[in-house]
Amino acid sequence: MESSSTVKRISPMLAVESMESTLAFFRDVLGFTPTLVAAGYAIVERDGQTIHFMDAADEEVLRCVRGHTEIYIEVRGIRALWEHVRTFKDRYRIRDLFDREYGMTEFHIEDPGSCLVFVAERTSEVSSAEGT
Repeated sequence: MESSSTVKRISPMLAVESMESTLAFFRDVLGFTPTLVAAGYAIVERDGQTIHFMDAADEEVLRCVRGHTEIYIEVRGIRALWEHVRTFKDRYRIRDLFDREYGMTEFHIEDPGSCLVFVAERTSEVSSAEGT
C-alpha cells in the first residue's frame, strides 16, 4: 500500500426517498448546512464533515435501505445538542441520552427515511465538560 497517501474525509452517501424532508431533518435537527443541492443529489456539512444524499433509484433500493442504514456521529458538547434534539421527540423516533458500556454517551434518532443516526461523545469528555 502507498504510504504517502492520506485519507482526508470519509462521507457516507445515502439513498433517500424524500430529499426535501431529509435535508430539513439534517438542517433543523442536527445543525448541518446544505452546501450543494442539485437534481437528485445533495450534500450537507457541519464542522468540516459531510453527508451526501441521492434520490433512490426505485422502491427496491428503498426497501434495502430502510431500517438497515446507520450513521455514527461523534461530537463535542453532546448535552447541548441533546437539549435541542429532544425538542423534536414528537416528530421523530428518539432514544434519550444514555451511557454505553464501551465508554460513549449517546442518543439515537431516526431520520425521515428510517436511517438510524447515533450521536455520541466519549463519556469521560462529557463528564469533564460538566465539571468546567
